[in-house]
Amino acid sequence: MRSKQALRMDMTLGKLPRHVAIIMDGNGRWAEKRGLPRNAGHRKGLDAARSIMEEAARMGLDHLTLYMFSTENWKRPQEEVDFLMSLPGEFWRRERETLEKNNIRLRALGDIAALPQATRDVLEEALSVTAGRNGLSVNLAINYGGRQEILQAARAMAGLPQQELETCGETQFSALLYTADIPEVDLLIRPGGELRVSNFLLWQIAYAELVFSETLWPDYKIEEFHNAIADFQRRKRRRGGLSST
Repeated sequence: MRSKQALRMDMTLGKLPRHVAIIMDGNGRWAEKRGLPRNAGHRKGLDAARSIMEEAARMGLDHLTLYMFSTENWKRPQEEVDFLMSLPGEFWRRERETLEKNNIRLRALGDIAALPQATRDVLEEALSVTAGRNGLSVNLAINYGGRQEILQAARAMAGLPQQELETCGETQFSALLYTADIPEVDLLIRPGGELRVSNFLLWQIAYAELVFSETLWPDYKIEEFHNAIADFQRRKRRRGGLSST
């Protein structure tokens, strides 16, 4: 873990968020501004993902969830979809040593069964190889949609025996989500200039602090990540009550 001197002066290591989620937005626009194909922006976005992932591990965060591909992204041109489906494999090949060096565990959130076989295969390998690690958990949200996740959990709950169903509450419902054993999101970051959550972790961000940035994801740097966490630490988190944490 980095020393306090290596971090922002106004950041408190004892008040770090346990779970940070990032909507990695702006890859296509980054490429278009430079006269490049959109896929060049998606590839460049992997560099930003590696940088933030390594920093999150050094800082001692527990969970980092990255929004890689939404259920709505299937509407994009087939060439772009095919490229996006290849990115988990490229990420695994490029970052395998980085993940090992930083004791990072990979997890996948979403309807993985509906992905192309090659994408599923590489995800299964990555998840298996990193499963025993106890450092930062990097959760890759791929073919993920918040509404779909909630509907799936609701259907599962509806199938419970009536007596059990009557006693179910938020804890039992949360256990039916993709994030069953992952804490709720403390901080949601969205680069790219858009001011919406785009069907991402809708249940899990109920009490998250939201930080939006104009920076396109491929240009997102560690310093801005620190700024977002320092912003999180300055906020009063009352969760509907009067005391703050």
